[in-house]
Amino acid sequence: MIRRLFLPILGCAVVAGASVAAHHETVKPAKISKADVAGAIFERPDMIETSHENGNVTLDVTSLLSSDRKFASGMYRSGKVRFEIDEPYGVDEFMYFLEGSVTLTSADGSAQVINAGEAVTIPREWTGVWETEGYTKIWVIYSEDGSALE
Repeated sequence: MIRRLFLPILGCAVVAGASVAAHHETVKPAKISKADVAGAIFERPDMIETSHENGNVTLDVTSLLSSDRKFASGMYRSGKVRFEIDEPYGVDEFMYFLEGSVTLTSADGSAQVINAGEAVTIPREWTGVWETEGYTKIWVIYSEDGSALE
């Protein structure tokens, strides 16, 4: 497995030559550290704070946005909210809850509670009600049409 991962990379480097590296920025993995998980991520200058009409404030940091804009990850914090999703959710989203919980009630009336320490994946076709007293999550989004963060 490791050979498969590294051989194509090495092959490209040998064929392309060292001059390619000098003209392109190095691509690095996007890490969310223990300190970030503990809340430091929300002190980053690229953190987006949004105040909503209901008084709720959300904090959002994108740790990675793929070059094709189809895949993104980051952390999000929200206070108390309830909203109905009448149109399909629109993206496939994996969420791991660090604090708080969320109740997801699907269109058929079935409800799931996702607590801190648990994860859920919402398919882009999902409709229902999202309700929470507040939470912090790590999120990963895939959007086939390239609108991961729209």
